[in-house]
Amino acid sequence: MTDLRIELVDGDAMLEQWRYVHNVVVPAAAMSVEGARERVGRFRLENAYLGDELVGCSTVRPPEGEGGGVTVIARVLPAYRGRGFGAALYENGIAHARVLGAKAVETCVLAVNEDGLRFAGRRGFVEVERYVLDGESDEWADLRLSPLPEVTENDSFNIAGT
Repeated sequence: MTDLRIELVDGDAMLEQWRYVHNVVVPAAAMSVEGARERVGRFRLENAYLGDELVGCSTVRPPEGEGGGVTVIARVLPAYRGRGFGAALYENGIAHARVLGAKAVETCVLAVNEDGLRFAGRRGFVEVERYVLDGESDEWADLRLSPLPEVTENDSFNIAGT
């Protein structure tokens, strides 16, 4: 994993790569170019590369309201799962959550994504709600982790742009 780079989305080409991963991993919530542009202005969006190959992306949303947790979402393209890239994206997101002063971390997972639910569960997230968005049919799971995990020796990997 020494060749893994995580870089802050900068420019249209990187934003389109972020959107591509998002739409492959979460087709039920496929995002338009306009939607991605709106998010890059409000959230921290990052792409993960193995060498020059795009393998995943992440989103870190600042807390909303009093007591809200920082939302960390890691996405990995199917061909690259099970190799630690999701963990690296997640740990990088947790590091940024600490910078934001987070006391808790939240995430959301498409309920049919059993891999994503297992990934979150292994890290101590607890499901707090399942719901279907108005006008939609896909079920989502919101999960929460509190308190924030401690920094471990595994938190050190090659990250750019953080």
